[in-house]
Amino acid sequence: MAFAIAVFVLALALIASERVDRTKIALLGATLVVLAGTLDQEQAIEAVDFNTIGLLVGMMIMVRVTETTGVYTWLAIRAGQLSKGRPLAVVLALAITTAVLSAFLDNVTTILLVVPITFLLADALDVDPIPLIVIEIVASNIGGTATLIGDPPNILIAGHTGLSFGAFIANLAPIVIVTLAVIIPGLYLAFRSRLQIAPEARKRVMALDAAKSIEDAGEAKRTVPILVLTILVFFIHKPLHLEPATVALAGAAVTLLMSRQSLAGTVSSIEWLTLFFLIGLFVMVGALEETGALEEVANGIANVTDGNRTAELLGILWVSAVGSGLVDNIPFTAAMIPVVDSLAEDDAYWWALALGACFGGNATIVAAACNVAASGMAARAGNPIGFVFFLRCGLPVTVVSLILATGYVMLRYA
Repeated sequence: MAFAIAVFVLALALIASERVDRTKIALLGATLVVLAGTLDQEQAIEAVDFNTIGLLVGMMIMVRVTETTGVYTWLAIRAGQLSKGRPLAVVLALAITTAVLSAFLDNVTTILLVVPITFLLADALDVDPIPLIVIEIVASNIGGTATLIGDPPNILIAGHTGLSFGAFIANLAPIVIVTLAVIIPGLYLAFRSRLQIAPEARKRVMALDAAKSIEDAGEAKRTVPILVLTILVFFIHKPLHLEPATVALAGAAVTLLMSRQSLAGTVSSIEWLTLFFLIGLFVMVGALEETGALEEVANGIANVTDGNRTAELLGILWVSAVGSGLVDNIPFTAAMIPVVDSLAEDDAYWWALALGACFGGNATIVAAACNVAASGMAARAGNPIGFVFFLRCGLPVTVVSLILATGYVMLRYA
C-alpha cells in the first residue's frame, strides 16, 4: 500500500510541476506498480476502464471525420453571430449548452463535441480559448451530475442501487441548476479580462457567411447524420442494453465506412497521448484500490462519524469530493460504494456520494475523464492547460460547489 501511495503521490507531484510530459509520468507510474508486483499484468488490464477508453476513441474518430467537412466552423460562426459577439452571451451560450448536453449524453462525449467548436469560435472572435474551455469543463462536470447517464459516478451508483433516471433528476437537478447559476457568472468575472472582444472582431464575425465555411458538403451529408444518430442513441442506450463505448465505436465504424477520407490520416489524428495518460492513471489508481488504500480512506468516514446521520451524509459528500479530486472520480466512487452501502439508511446517502464525486471532478485536471480529454485536445491545438492553472480555477469552484451542496443536503436530507 505504501509503495502504491508513494508512486501515485510522486506522479501527481511531477504532473503538477509540468516539467515532464504527463503521459510519460502516468505510463512510468503504471509500469512501476506492475514491476513491483503491486498489481500483476491481469489486474493492471482489469483496472483500465475500457468503456471510457472506447467511448473516447469512437467519439474522437467521428469528431475528426466531421471536423474536416467544415460543419464545426459553421456552428462556431452561427454561435458567434447569435451571441452578437458579446463575451457574457458567448460564455453563457457555451456553458449552458455544455451543461445540458452533459446531462443527457455524458460529459466526455459533450467535451469532445464542444471543444473543437470553441477553438474555432475563439479564433473567429480573436480571444483566448483556454478560459472558455475551462468554463466548459466545469459546466460539463456540474451538468453531468443531474442525471443517471451524465457522469460515470452516477452510472456506477445506479448500477449498484437500481435508482431510476427520474430519481436522479428529482434529487440532483435542483442543486445542479443553483450551482451553475452561481459558478458560471463567477468564472466569467474571473476571466473577464481575457475575454474582451474587440468591436472589429464582432463586426468581422457578424459579416461572415456561415454557409461558405462548409468545405465538403458531400462528406458532411455522409457523416454528420451518423454523428447525430449516435448522439440520439446515447439517450436510449440503457433500454437497448448497449454500453456507451459500444454505441460510440459502432458510430465510428459506420462513419469510417461512409467517409472518403484516408483511414490512416483519421486514425493518426486520435488523441493517443490522452488515451495512454488515462490508461496509466487507471493502472496507478487500480494499485491504490487493490492494496486497500482507497478503502482505508472510505472506511475512515464510518469511524469518524460514529453513526450520526448528518455527519455521515456530509462526511460522504466531502470525502468523496476530496478523493475524487486527488485520484479520479470513477475508481474512487467504485471504492466508496460498498462503504456507503453499509452506512445507508435511505437514498440520501447515494445522493451525497453522487454530489461529492461529480463536483469533486472539477478540482484537478486529472479528477475526471472529461478534464483529461479536454486538456489533451487543448495541448494538441497548441494551447495546453497547465495542472497548476486548472487547480487555481478548479479548487475554488469545487469548494463553492460543495458549500452549496452541503446546504442542500442539510436542508433536504439531514
